[in-house]
Order: sequence, then C-alpha cells, then structure tokens
Amino acid sequence: MKISVENLGKRFNREWIFKKLTYDFVPGVYAVTGPNGSGKSTLLQTLWGQLPASAGVIKYSCEKEIPVEEVFRYTSIATPYMELIEEFTLVEMVRFHFKFKKAKHNKTAEELMESMELSHARDKFISNFSSGMRQRLKLALAFYSEAEILFLDEPTTNLDQKATAWYLKNLAQVPTDCLVFIASNLEQDYPLSAIKIDILSYK
Repeated sequence: MKISVENLGKRFNREWIFKKLTYDFVPGVYAVTGPNGSGKSTLLQTLWGQLPASAGVIKYSCEKEIPVEEVFRYTSIATPYMELIEEFTLVEMVRFHFKFKKAKHNKTAEELMESMELSHARDKFISNFSSGMRQRLKLALAFYSEAEILFLDEPTTNLDQKATAWYLKNLAQVPTDCLVFIASNLEQDYPLSAIKIDILSYK
C-alpha cells in the first residue's frame, strides 16, 4: 500500500494547520511528531480521508489506484477520541467490530479478548470500562484487524506501564508490509527506526 501526497495542505478558516507536504509513504513506520495542538491529528485525519484537503493531492494505490471513498476498506484506526458503543459488553463490541473487519489469523472473539488481556471483562459493559481499558480495546481492534494501513493517534494515552508494554509488543508484531502512522510527541510510542515527520516543518 502506498499513499502519495503532493503539496498537501489543510487549513481552518485562514489558519494553515499544515501545507506544502510532498511525500511518498510506503510500507514502514512513520512517526508524526510535534507539540500538542500542532496538527498531528489533523494530518492523520486528512490522510485517512476523514477531512478533505484544502490544497494539494492525495493518491492511494495498492497495485492499482484506490478511490478515496474506498480507503476505509484498507485501514484500521485507533485514537483516544474514537467512540465505542457504550451499551455493548466487551464480547458484543468485539463481535460487532469483526462483522465489518476481518480478524487477523481468523481468530475467534474469545481468542481476541485473550490477546487483549481483557478476557476477565468479556461481559462488562463498555460504559463501565476505565479509560485505560477503553484505550487498550481501541488499539486491539486496530491491531487485530486485517489492514494495509494502520493509523495510531496518541496510542499510549491513558495506558499504564503494563498496558504500554502490551502496546509495544503488538506494535512490533505488525507485518513489515503494513503502512503505519503514529502521531505522538512521546518517543516511547514509536520504534527508533520510525521515519519522523515533524508537523512543524510544514507550517
């Protein structure tokens, strides 16, 4: 999977969040860095097609060019601001999600919850989850879905040391032919080998 951008820019009213970004993103890990409020999340949302670009061109290709309205089929996303269905129990949430996404290695809901290290909460309502449990669930749904592109925005938000170790273990297991974007200003969130994209360079 490849994302090519040319002179890409996004602005709200008269303020440019980023501009003049030209890059070919090929399989590998990209760390989108910058201070809070600098536009990291906006860049990711533009790249995955949620926000329309204000300038420039985005092209998606996987052997052939992919229309932007089809990109969601190739992506998995985890963000702290992503909503979960509060009325679902964990097992219901997992089963619901994987009606729309194929689970890696065709794992069952029970196997997936075990990999999440959340089996003890299988019948607990999402509304009663702690912030850390919610974040782990969001990450797990992204990690365990078959996808060519993985977007992780501030991935260790609300995670304790043990959960952060779980995140890093799963990140290391992402296939090398996957295109991974990690937006964070914490160096612990991405591998040393990640290619850094400093959002402040495109102001």
